[in-house]
Amino acid sequence: MSAAHRHSLALLHGLLLLLFFFFCGGADGSEVPPPQNVTTKTLNTNYTLSWDWAPGAAGTHAVTFTTQYVPKYQLKFKKKKTKWITACNQTSHRSCDLTRFNLHYLGIFMLQVQATVDGQHSEWAQKEFCPDKEAALGPPSNVTLAPAGSDLDVVLADPLTSNNTSMREHVPNLYYHVQYWERQADGQASPHKELRINTTMVTLPGLKAWTWYCVRVQSRDDFYSKISDFTVPHCMQTEGSIPWWNIFLYFLGSLLFFFLIVLGTIYALFRCCKTMKDVLNPSDQMPSHLKKYLCSSPGSDIPRLLTPDSESELLCEGVTICPPPAVPEIHIPPAEELAAPPSGLEPNSSIRHSRQDSSSSGDSGVYSSGGGSSGSSALKQLSAVRHNHVGSDDSFKGLLDPERVNLREMTAHLKSQPEVADEGVVDVCV
Repeated sequence: MSAAHRHSLALLHGLLLLLFFFFCGGADGSEVPPPQNVTTKTLNTNYTLSWDWAPGAAGTHAVTFTTQYVPKYQLKFKKKKTKWITACNQTSHRSCDLTRFNLHYLGIFMLQVQATVDGQHSEWAQKEFCPDKEAALGPPSNVTLAPAGSDLDVVLADPLTSNNTSMREHVPNLYYHVQYWERQADGQASPHKELRINTTMVTLPGLKAWTWYCVRVQSRDDFYSKISDFTVPHCMQTEGSIPWWNIFLYFLGSLLFFFLIVLGTIYALFRCCKTMKDVLNPSDQMPSHLKKYLCSSPGSDIPRLLTPDSESELLCEGVTICPPPAVPEIHIPPAEELAAPPSGLEPNSSIRHSRQDSSSSGDSGVYSSGGGSSGSSALKQLSAVRHNHVGSDDSFKGLLDPERVNLREMTAHLKSQPEVADEGVVDVCV
């Protein structure tokens, strides 16, 4: 009989009881029907008592339920009053969780539930419960796959109780049923291979290298023919020896990868250094006449920044760069021209200079050209220049004193003198 069929029969039975109590009333005068279809939902050591209640049986009043339990052996004592343990008191739910009471797995218990409507109680609906016989067995709590060459290692974890302990403590003959198969690329089902193990670790034999396999496991106990559900399939690819060409490709790929990294690093450093060099030492040098004003010292290459409130900006409205003024050139005739005799002079004439007070000093400075006419003509030209430029610089008097130097030394000295710009006129005294 299916569960849906039993549920329908329970509802029909509840409606018949409701009609019976509504028209005739019970023997004890009670009009509240008891809960129907009392069952237990279990998994390992998790127990829940559930029941059904006919819709509209309570009318407009609220209905509550009370659940109690007691070990069955206590009901055998007739002389001693049975002490029921209340698990759920006056609850509106259609179920009661008995897990927290840690019912012994090998014990036998009597469970009962009662309905209450507007202060009136129904009869107790009872059910006998033996966890060892009725509690469902759960699948392994964990399944782990690990490659072992071309094989697979399957590591299992025992089903757990409500206190997170192994169910093997309550089910000593627990074992596992393993199914594994090759996963097809097109999604078609392949034949399953089965394996029974009593331990929590097994190596699946006869597998192909570099192939995907899927595994699922269920728990079993033959004493009460308990079989759990299968776990979710776990899939993994097996391993094997790596071909030489695959190793070679890996090597080339890694070599190319590191080469690109090194090349990129070097290029980045080069660009960074070039940028810093262009910023700190630009190829376009600053003009010297601007360096003089922008640098803190004449020998420094570091520009000095001007602040908005600097003194130079407060005192100067603008800067105008003007070309340097033209300096007149002074041409001094070479010594050959000075040595050439002018026209109208005799080449054999001589000149002698003496001081007026030669008798007192006892020294006469006489300079002669050695019998030539070039010295006489040069002295005449210098005398003429002296008479034309009276009142000139005294420095030239000392340098061109006819009593101290000869003509050849005077000419060499005049060549080495710098050009002086003084309104385009130079006075020379002899």
